[in-house]
Amino acid sequence: MFRTRTIATAALAAASMLVLASCTAAETASPSAFDPDEKVTLDFAFWGNDDRASRYDQLIEKFNEEYPNITINSSFTDFPSYWEKRQTEAASGSLPDVFQFSDSYLRQYGETGNILDLDTVKDHIDFTTFEDALLATGRLDRTQYSLPTGFSLWANFVNDDLLAQAGIEAPEGGQSYEEFNDWMASVTDATGGAPFGGTDYTQRIQLFELQLRAEGKNLYTEDGELGFTEKELTDFWNSGADLRDGITIPQQRLEELSPVSGFGSAQTASEMSWSNFLGGYLADSGASSISIVAPPTDDPDAKDLYRQGGLQIAISANTEHPEAAAIFLDFIVNSPEAGEIFGTTLGFPASSSKLDGTTLEGSDKQVADYIESVQDRIGDAPPAAVVGYGSLEQKFWDLGKELGLGTKTVDDAVAEFFSEAQVILG
Repeated sequence: MFRTRTIATAALAAASMLVLASCTAAETASPSAFDPDEKVTLDFAFWGNDDRASRYDQLIEKFNEEYPNITINSSFTDFPSYWEKRQTEAASGSLPDVFQFSDSYLRQYGETGNILDLDTVKDHIDFTTFEDALLATGRLDRTQYSLPTGFSLWANFVNDDLLAQAGIEAPEGGQSYEEFNDWMASVTDATGGAPFGGTDYTQRIQLFELQLRAEGKNLYTEDGELGFTEKELTDFWNSGADLRDGITIPQQRLEELSPVSGFGSAQTASEMSWSNFLGGYLADSGASSISIVAPPTDDPDAKDLYRQGGLQIAISANTEHPEAAAIFLDFIVNSPEAGEIFGTTLGFPASSSKLDGTTLEGSDKQVADYIESVQDRIGDAPPAAVVGYGSLEQKFWDLGKELGLGTKTVDDAVAEFFSEAQVILG
């Protein structure tokens, strides 16, 4: 499903082309004065699935009840394909008027002038509904380029149905990594791998990030450089050797299940991801009950978790209708209707007005309760992601998969990651 070198190379080439595109963005855009009754059409793009598309259709219908003169043409695709297309559009100055954005690309798109400074349309957006820490997730050098739809925390999901069948208790939240590894091994041993205890979490850069943050570090620095050494990455990937040796689901099995994860396929009893994944996990796995517990940590006093406002909404700097685009952006991130329709599926509502429309019951209430339960572990958000972070994240995952398949050694994987990082970061 994912292409390693293609994505990284395309991202690097696109990043260079973004600079050229930005030189003409301000020169070619000549929006006319705002007419609230003018009939306009906006292109809106997002990544997601059929469920998300259905929710956006409902939201657009509600939006048009209030703004019948603004037509929204929407399109969506999966996450990797989405960014390949956006990068091509950014290089040619043809980004959609409004589009789902990620804080991973804030420097890449903000520094090259491809997304609109939202202060230029501030009369049509309510910023007062956001805490400053959440506004900061879409801010770069004091410029607000995007707004979060919600926020998520890293979490550990457990399939209660599978554990009940195996007669095994759920893991304790916040236990040590060794204790959690032992728990996964106990599940695999008790069930003979039907299901496995979990997935090799050392494939995910987010788990590496948690361990760095527990030591007071980050993945990257304020200056846009990597915040860790080759030795630290080597130690992290080596720590997963036992997991890959029979404790967690084999990588080959995951490749066969893709694009659904092992947990979504009910072939693992646990999996770590962002808290807003609960709804999707319930739908994919068919489980009647999934618990959320805090991820493991070797430091009970760590401030390793943070509110990740990764899913954002931005406006193209080249849009011909910036005010109309701002009105639609505001409806997505601020309207009670958005809270009612999306619940916590775009993250826990970041704005107070959107939260007012959200009925916290069922899985939405469960996410809210989880966020409340780990308040003491939440620290400051990391620095804005380095240019090319999305490609580095994908590279990390791809190399983790190769470790699982046994097609690459840890030393080779570390060397390849740092070589790729040197190219991407220049």
